[in-house]
Amino acid sequence: MGKLNDVNGPHFRAGYVAIIGEPNVGKSTLMNSLIGQKISIVTNKPQTTRHKILGILSRDDYQLIFLDTPGLLQPKYLLHRAMMKSAFSAIDDADIILLMIDVTKPKTKEDTGHNIALKALERSHKPLYLILNKIDLVKKADLVPLISNFGQRCSFKNVFPISALNLDGTEGVLKALVSELPEHPPYYPLDIVSEHSERFFVGEIIREKIFEIFREEVPYSTTVDVIDYKEQEGRKDLINAEIYVERASQKSMLIGKQGSALKRIGERARKDIEAFLGRKVYLELHVKVREKWREKAAWLKRLGYQ
Repeated sequence: MGKLNDVNGPHFRAGYVAIIGEPNVGKSTLMNSLIGQKISIVTNKPQTTRHKILGILSRDDYQLIFLDTPGLLQPKYLLHRAMMKSAFSAIDDADIILLMIDVTKPKTKEDTGHNIALKALERSHKPLYLILNKIDLVKKADLVPLISNFGQRCSFKNVFPISALNLDGTEGVLKALVSELPEHPPYYPLDIVSEHSERFFVGEIIREKIFEIFREEVPYSTTVDVIDYKEQEGRKDLINAEIYVERASQKSMLIGKQGSALKRIGERARKDIEAFLGRKVYLELHVKVREKWREKAAWLKRLGYQ
């Protein structure tokens, strides 16, 4: 941790970095890699991230505050519109912006997410970097037309080919971001990695396990509400969470035969929650039907999406 006269001195740097892009391009993986700790949940399914997740990397002379954002897409539900609002607010809040793309996916002028991102960035005067992710899965020659295409549509300060998962090229990104930070005292205490509560992360871990276990529409129709969280001295912490779905058939799938599926979710989630919290927990899960919760403002507000 830096000394008090260091963090308040003229040479300390601090600022916000927004990571934006289409769903499933590796934004959460990149933030986790740069911070060196898992803050955002990660799955191989798109639209896993629904909130603007804040992750903090502090050193003696700088503090980087990353904003991991929901993937940019054409909204179909009120939930999607809330997610897009969250992503755009990150652009407004940021001192530096990273536009991230997955180089393994063909790029066309019709790509909705890229068009939304580039349009949002057209009038931005903030330092902008292009991040080409998953370069370990393509030939280097394939990157040239990508760089040219995006360079014609937006003015990037630099381009970084990386593999966020393998930590290939991420050190260069980090050095560039630190050099770009404005001189400013730290916004947060130097010993924390996020402003989100433990209750928030517990809900995210449970939701991550649902995404890992189930396919098709079930994960996207699901959300988690941590109803009760009690720390108990000398005993396991008590966590009671409700999983909301939109239809009775989805409830049946999440519970499974004789509760087998729900037990599987609980076992996986409890293991990761205990690793995250560093203490033992008793996790109780219930599944409830909340019809069309993704399209109801009151439910979205209660669940923290608005």
